[in-house]
Amino acid sequence: MTMEPPSNYQKYGVPFYVAAWAPDVRKSQPRDQDDDDDDQSKAQTETESAQSHPNQNHVVLAGGGGEGRSGVPNAILVAQFDPASVSLSHQPVAKLDTGSDLPYRMAVHPGGDGLICSFPNSCRWFEWDEESGEDTKLGLKQSDRVLDQLVDVGQQLALAFNKEGSVLAAGGEDGKLRVFKWPSMEIILNEAQAHTTVKQLDFSPDGKFLVSLGSSGPGRVWDITSSTVAASLPPEKDEVFCACRFSLISDGNYILYIADKSGSIVTWNTTTWKRIGSKTIARDIICAFDVSADGKLLAW
Repeated sequence: MTMEPPSNYQKYGVPFYVAAWAPDVRKSQPRDQDDDDDDQSKAQTETESAQSHPNQNHVVLAGGGGEGRSGVPNAILVAQFDPASVSLSHQPVAKLDTGSDLPYRMAVHPGGDGLICSFPNSCRWFEWDEESGEDTKLGLKQSDRVLDQLVDVGQQLALAFNKEGSVLAAGGEDGKLRVFKWPSMEIILNEAQAHTTVKQLDFSPDGKFLVSLGSSGPGRVWDITSSTVAASLPPEKDEVFCACRFSLISDGNYILYIADKSGSIVTWNTTTWKRIGSKTIARDIICAFDVSADGKLLAW
């Protein structure tokens, strides 16, 4: 007996390395110039709401077959998602071929400006391409803008924007950590030996701190204002930190979760940077980890 795959399971002919929610295109439609100050204030409120609750109508995915002649394309895809049926579209609504370059990591700008992808030697900026009609379709196009500061810098294994989209962080395979103001790309932090290899990055909800993980050893917390190390987060026993996420808690403050590859989640106080506790949640190896926007759900 052949089992039908679940509706939220789709294959698009490309092995994916990264995925993210796309912005709500309806929030980015041009506004009439005659709108008064009250309307502008309302629009700002709607934008802030959209950032707090990402749209779940489109998902952007990136990956491919690399430089080899496998016949598998390298591409960035946009798929439609129906929250009512929890299903993905059978075919992507947009597909952007990236030639021989594999898009390996990605960060979507929270304000809807576009997204940045890392390739083997450089990072590129892509813009949303909206097709208006009965149903607004969301596509992508490569921007004419060149991110000179991220050209010929080697493979970047981690990319992240802060919540407001005003700061961009990039961590390299060579262990270098770069933090820029966005969109000016003015350098804030340039650490040549943040880790042996930078694997994970995440900003605190208020944007004051950035946590980084390497392939081994302690995690580091960076103070974005002073561009200095605020804390070192050492592993215990045989822990290998593999993923990190800041999360809001009930009193409006936030904590830090770090996943141990062997299946445990370590919780850290973000004032003292001391361990709060550790809990084993799986017997399998953790390959990916995330926390919901409201902090109530953890996924691995």
